[in-house]
Amino acid sequence: MSSDWPRVRLGDHIDSCLGKMLDKKKNKGIQQPYLGNSNVRWGEFDLSDLAQMKFEESEHERYGITYGDLIVCEGGEPGRCAIWKAELPDMKIQKALHRIRTKSSLNNRYLYYWFYHAGKHGLLEPYFTGTTIKHLTGRALNNLEIPLPPLSHQEFMAEVLGSLDDKIQLNHQTNQTLEQMAQAIFKSWFVDFEPVKAKIAALAAGGSEEDALLAAMQAISGKGEAELSRLQTEQPEQYAELRATAELFPSAMQDSELGEIPEGWEASQLGGYLDTLETGSRPKGGVSGITEGVPSVGAENIVGVGNYHYGKEKFVSVDFFNKLKRGIVEHLDCLLYKDGGKPGDFKPRVSMFGCGFPYNKLAINEHVFRLRSQRLGQPYLYFLIGHERVLADLRHKGAKAAIPGINQTDVKTVWTVCPPREVLDIFNTIAEKSLTSILTRSKESLRLSKLRDTLLPKLLSGELSVSDNGNQPSTEPLSPLQEIE
Repeated sequence: MSSDWPRVRLGDHIDSCLGKMLDKKKNKGIQQPYLGNSNVRWGEFDLSDLAQMKFEESEHERYGITYGDLIVCEGGEPGRCAIWKAELPDMKIQKALHRIRTKSSLNNRYLYYWFYHAGKHGLLEPYFTGTTIKHLTGRALNNLEIPLPPLSHQEFMAEVLGSLDDKIQLNHQTNQTLEQMAQAIFKSWFVDFEPVKAKIAALAAGGSEEDALLAAMQAISGKGEAELSRLQTEQPEQYAELRATAELFPSAMQDSELGEIPEGWEASQLGGYLDTLETGSRPKGGVSGITEGVPSVGAENIVGVGNYHYGKEKFVSVDFFNKLKRGIVEHLDCLLYKDGGKPGDFKPRVSMFGCGFPYNKLAINEHVFRLRSQRLGQPYLYFLIGHERVLADLRHKGAKAAIPGINQTDVKTVWTVCPPREVLDIFNTIAEKSLTSILTRSKESLRLSKLRDTLLPKLLSGELSVSDNGNQPSTEPLSPLQEIE
């Protein structure tokens, strides 16, 4: 049990270093990307918006990070951390972060889970300095007192919890790939019009209608002529389906308000296709103090399909929810961040919920739009609103308001291409499979994270431990993991 484990000073079991101070006047060297506080999440890194500063050659070893380093926030949410897995080469850190390298007595993943538990339960707060802005200084970091179980238990704990987090991370990566694939099809068919342009190019080169059809099939499938021939022989049904899809695309373009679009397709404002465009509401007096009931989703949780920050949601009472006439989320609703941000700076975001994720029952508040279109289909609508052209249009409209944000007219006046229903049906069938798979995986990841958080205190306390017979985990402690098989 943990009562038998020594409590030790963390600094005696690690090597640590703060990152480099950002000083544009004094810093010398070559501009290189670095991690700041905002790039570190619990258990992962957000590498989508990396800043740069100058580093000299002599500073690479001091401020560089390598595989296995634990990167810990010094400020912001002090103690928040993740293990670096060399996601990008030659990465450095800024002063808001500690780099920790564990010695042989300490497993780096065990230490991460200790920080995770301590951070979530307020155990780090006695070590913070500052009143309004909290900091975990280098001295305080080294003076942290942690339990030090035998290395075999540390490794056991890292293996059990790590297997859950690895599966969660794999789900996240798979979800990103699925969304990117659907986005690529949307862009190819409805933005770049590649199947149509392939037909036009084939005919312009003197080819026949059959040549044009073959060119469109290549554009849709990404396969060459030899691969298509093999597909026809080995998988004739799939080949016939691909051919039928290619036949739906015209072989000419026409002028429209959006420029050239495929012949026979419509270009119109989005409002003409929407069946639902509404916000939600919250009770008078707000939702402060309501800690249970039905989740009421705000703009902070419109962060893309399959993503949700569970620590940020608010609730409305069941009675209030049952009386709502608008803003109740349905399966595959397209949700749009409506307003908020600094004056002149509006960044719209889109999301989609469904398949019981993030909840089976939830509503939106007055800062979120809910959109549905039977004519376009929910998958098409999601990728349309999330496309860079539409987001740029909404960003421009929203930034002009005194309070940054968009209204119903801003959404309704977005221009869109509307293909024939047969083309939309094929795309929506393909994209819906990806979207529902994303949502299902996200729901599984939620279950795995709950299991991890249930096991963590039991492992830290020694209630679950390595069996005395060798260093293999006993079957009884591992039984909860059978849930993920």
